[in-house]
Amino acid sequence: MNDHSYTNELIHETSPYLLQHAHNPVNWQAWGENALNRAKTENKLLLISIGYSACHWCHVMEHESFEDPEVARVMNNNFVCIKIDREERPDIDHIYMAAVQVLTGRGGWPLNCIALPDGRPIWAGTYFQKENWVQSLEAVSDYYSLNNSKTEEYASKLQQGIVQNSLIAVSGERTKADPLMIAELIKNWQSLFDLRNGGTKGAPKFMLPGNWIFLLQAGTQYQDQSLLDQVYLTLRKMAFGGLYDQIGGGFARYSTDDLWKVPHFEKMLYDNAQLLSLYSEAFKSTSDSLYRQVVSETVEFLKRELLSPENGFYSALDADSEGEEGKFYMWEKPELKWLLEEDFDLFSDYFHVDSLGLWEHNRYILMRTEENEPFAEKYKMPVEELELYLANWKHLLLKERGKRIRPGLDDKILTSWNALVISGLISCYKAFGEPEYLETAMATARFLQKKLTDSNGRLLHSYKNGQAKINGFLEDYAFVIEAYIAVFEATGEKEWLDEAQRLTGIAISDFYDEHKQVFYFTANDQKDLITRTIEMHDNVIPASNSAMAKNLFRLSHLLDQPEYLQISQSMLDRVTLNMVDYPSGYSNWSQLMLNLTGIHFEVVLVGENAFSLLKELQKYYMPNVIYCAGTTENGLPLLQNRYVPGKTLIYICQNNTCMLPVETVEEALAEIGKILFFV
Repeated sequence: MNDHSYTNELIHETSPYLLQHAHNPVNWQAWGENALNRAKTENKLLLISIGYSACHWCHVMEHESFEDPEVARVMNNNFVCIKIDREERPDIDHIYMAAVQVLTGRGGWPLNCIALPDGRPIWAGTYFQKENWVQSLEAVSDYYSLNNSKTEEYASKLQQGIVQNSLIAVSGERTKADPLMIAELIKNWQSLFDLRNGGTKGAPKFMLPGNWIFLLQAGTQYQDQSLLDQVYLTLRKMAFGGLYDQIGGGFARYSTDDLWKVPHFEKMLYDNAQLLSLYSEAFKSTSDSLYRQVVSETVEFLKRELLSPENGFYSALDADSEGEEGKFYMWEKPELKWLLEEDFDLFSDYFHVDSLGLWEHNRYILMRTEENEPFAEKYKMPVEELELYLANWKHLLLKERGKRIRPGLDDKILTSWNALVISGLISCYKAFGEPEYLETAMATARFLQKKLTDSNGRLLHSYKNGQAKINGFLEDYAFVIEAYIAVFEATGEKEWLDEAQRLTGIAISDFYDEHKQVFYFTANDQKDLITRTIEMHDNVIPASNSAMAKNLFRLSHLLDQPEYLQISQSMLDRVTLNMVDYPSGYSNWSQLMLNLTGIHFEVVLVGENAFSLLKELQKYYMPNVIYCAGTTENGLPLLQNRYVPGKTLIYICQNNTCMLPVETVEEALAEIGKILFFV
């Protein structure tokens, strides 16, 4: 029996976000020919509403407006209403996000846009309270009916604005990358640093892992201790704050304050994937046990709560449970006293069940302010004893928390985000040598190959309930290529490098514009959008173009393909003029600039013990190194003519020119150290 008063076309979709709206009184449809043809046939405006399942304000607007039959009547009478999951269709989101930014100077979700029947936008905004929403809809509808030709003219101008917005980051002038630019952009960036709480000044605070991955490398290569101190401060403060799930591991999306205390409680796969890389690289740089703990607990969180039986990772956990943001993660003092008994005072001091940790409704956010060693010393106990307490408390509270009503799970599996997890897990494996990390990464890589690659060998973007759909976007190709290169570097299994090269060929043929010397976000055969966008700015996820440029740089060395290097350099030249003024928006590009303009190595290992030596070498923090290992020459250019029977040799090379080989890790590190003071 159907208990719902309303059911719309979204009931046939697989996206959890779209299914959340399947019983709204609004006659929602998914993006596609049916909706677009209906708008043209009935000469109705499109009302395009975009969000994602873990979006708090998306839920608020749904409850206030989209569940209201009177509001739905206004929407249904005047518009063809389309709901879009931005994670499932980032290509559509890019276009209408550009529209709202052109029109209002800001963006966000929910993103609501009104467009002509052909998809060209004429009005856009984000969250609206119910009365404002209805007034806006009626005003736009009335204007369109009375001023048809003026609206057409306006739509054409706005479309040009959207196209230009996409090209802003692609400079018309080409400027060669220069190490002095890196010094200048870092200087500009440092003025924004929060020297007390880490990150950058103000609130909200986003983690932006790519920023700190670049700054860690730059601080190391330039031997800039103040830069490194800011990276380490940021990593410690993020791990100590309520942003980090102190009981179950994993990070929320961002902090609403400047202390990293109160998170926006949704947990996104892409954040945690990149943070695995960041904390693993930082561990290699410092051997800080906190970073090891964060990596271990975050991997456990991912496997426990987001890993599917098929070895793909789900997309997100909602911020809300039982209609309240953060309720699943909060604790009340009487509850903790009952659970912890005589341990409560010690626990309370460690995790700040006090005025610092107090949040709303007499609930507490668990957070830390001290390292384990000084805290244990305060209580005159060995740090090992404190660690036993912590393990017991976490086990107890995680079990108790498991009895609560859980936040909603977005169980679609996205190719691009899963590729980020593979890269993150490979970083963990390199840093810690734990076989579990490699095994999980390999299982997910095989899942992508089996389930998200079509019969023509092209990638698909989204998977759920046994169904893969939506042709892959540039982000899918960029991050999968990056992940497969990482797998090859960690294992020496040539099939992954071959697959990375094959996918690179598709990316160049389907997405690359030789004239602009950048890649479009959508393939050249996609016809359902008003324009093709170009993604250049690094944000919470690196730009698909910067990821491709880095891939081409690495592959040019691994495969001896100078044309790849030429494309990579040309792409970087297109953005260099913009980088100094907006460094945080180009951190992945900046890492490429470091490698192109500074000292960079290929480390080649060949012989019977190549992989045991590789495992040892990869534990050291050397971000400007490409690894290539094999027990034989294996048909790879970097291994050619370097195999000597009965020996395992390590070659330190720059631009494919190698020094005399050595036979131990210590000798290899010494050779590198002569050139660059890493070790």
